Amino acid sequence: MTANNRSLFWAAIALRVALAASFLSAVADRFGLWGSPGTPGVGWGAFEPFLAYTGKLLWFLPPGLVLVAGWTATVLEVVLAVALLAGVWLRAVAFASGVLLATFAVAMTAALGPEPPLSYSVWTAAAGAFLLAALPPASRRPTAGESAAQVTIR
Repeated sequence: MTANNRSLFWAAIALRVALAASFLSAVADRFGLWGSPGTPGVGWGAFEPFLAYTGKLLWFLPPGLVLVAGWTATVLEVVLAVALLAGVWLRAVAFASGVLLATFAVAMTAALGPEPPLSYSVWTAAAGAFLLAALPPASRRPTAGESAAQVTIR
């Protein structure tokens, strides 16, 4: 395996883990696993403050749909994170992750201006997810003498 193939393989693994960790951290924050509301370094600390933030981003939706959007985002983040870590349906999951993150970035930009999604690297995460979707998926780590293309499963 060439150094380039090895680097690409490990970069894809790192990107999958980073995206999954970001999704799971956000969900953990919504359920108070990083601390309660008002704790330094905690964004929401509970689901209600998260829904209030969701309502701020989706100001044009009625309150009932804000609840649906908040729960939908939460479920999607958990499902996508687990799939990224497990390595299943990687291209579809990475693309869906990119769409979800780009949707967040657009909503944040429209509601809050360009600075918050840039400072929170939401656009960067979306681009990384789309890049991951474009990479050739591998079923296993290439062994000596194999290229990443030789172990692709899709």
